[in-house]
Amino acid sequence: MNTNTQQNLMEKIVALCKRRGFIFPGSEIYGGLGGTWDYGPLGVLLKKNLKDIWWKEMVQLRSDIVGVDAAIMMNPKAWEASGHVEAFTDPLVECKICHSRLRADKQDEIKDHELSHNGKKVEWTEPQQFNLLVKAYLGVIEGKQSEIFLRGEITNGVHVNFRNVIDSTRVRIPFGIAQVGKAFRNEITPGNFTFRSREFEQMEVQFYIKPEEKEGEKWFEYWKQNRMDFYLSLGINKDNLRFRDHAPDERAHYAKAATDIEYNAPFGWSEFMGIHHRGDWDLSRHQKYSGQDMSFRDPFTSESYIPWDIETSAGVDRSVLFLLIDAYFETEDGRVVMKLSPKIAPFKAAVFPLLANKPELVEKARGIYESLKVKMMVAWDDRGNIGKRYASQDEAGTPFCITVDFDTLKDESVTVRDRDSATQERIKISDLDNYLLTKIF
Repeated sequence: MNTNTQQNLMEKIVALCKRRGFIFPGSEIYGGLGGTWDYGPLGVLLKKNLKDIWWKEMVQLRSDIVGVDAAIMMNPKAWEASGHVEAFTDPLVECKICHSRLRADKQDEIKDHELSHNGKKVEWTEPQQFNLLVKAYLGVIEGKQSEIFLRGEITNGVHVNFRNVIDSTRVRIPFGIAQVGKAFRNEITPGNFTFRSREFEQMEVQFYIKPEEKEGEKWFEYWKQNRMDFYLSLGINKDNLRFRDHAPDERAHYAKAATDIEYNAPFGWSEFMGIHHRGDWDLSRHQKYSGQDMSFRDPFTSESYIPWDIETSAGVDRSVLFLLIDAYFETEDGRVVMKLSPKIAPFKAAVFPLLANKPELVEKARGIYESLKVKMMVAWDDRGNIGKRYASQDEAGTPFCITVDFDTLKDESVTVRDRDSATQERIKISDLDNYLLTKIF
């Protein structure tokens, strides 16, 4: 697929997201706010499904991971301890013609910007450091407020609660702490739709282990494969996923190993989650800055140590974007079908009366709809003809459409249409629950 086709694909994805209620521009009626996005009726369901599946796999089905939900606002000392105040910066250069600012290390973006000035010679300022943390202020008296930061990542909230978790639960090394939550970054060049935003959501596990090299290698490799398997289980084409290990000069100075899972997006291979061997950097720093003991005491050996941390950190918004891109399919006649995995699709099924002006069909269909929606998200659609309803649900990613017709009134069966194959089956209403639950979950 050439660059132009790839660009067209992104334009189609953005248009579909707005048209069908997946994702809207933030504050659109006021001209928008760059790098912010609102999730519509379909988007919020897709996003929730992804987070729920992640939480179920990471917390509910495991005995070695517990969850927390830390505050977005933290004592500023926490960000000093984590190194964000000092090091969470980007070097920026400013175009002297239009005063646009770009990251100095993004040479491709700089070259593209120069081309946008139609042959004019572009001069740039010297690189200047720009902190990505978003500042906020607490206090009721103007001018006497305390300066704080909105969290630039959700990791810190886990580490500062390490002591609370081990004191209040029965967890033992190795164990993890999971969290899903919002983070904020003062991105200078947000772009590629929701890929780089100023407000975004993360899903993370900090997995604490004994500080031993073999343990570190074992768990790092385990979490790499575990996370790759997770995205494959969501239906993403394996040819569009890859690992990219960080070279030693790319890694943070404290990192013992780091790798990204990347997706082959229309704008190139792009990171949407990382697996990082952080060593004891975080707990050691918080112990130093807070003066609190962050060590773990083994109840069986009485050995005391500061654990190492293997982090898995995924962007919710980036994951949703890549799921949408990967699911996008056009038929030969130009119809759009969003081939989302049934378990993450916003609606699991849609229920139709064959004709909206026949009360007996509507009443029967309504009964099925009311029964099914107790167990799963189900859509109701009685607009237009059946063909248009199918097309509408295909765009929404709904895997099954259920039609109540005149035969239903005689044999208590309905027609179930499969989104991807377009095949249809007659299913007894009494068997419908099991049929759908087996196919979806």
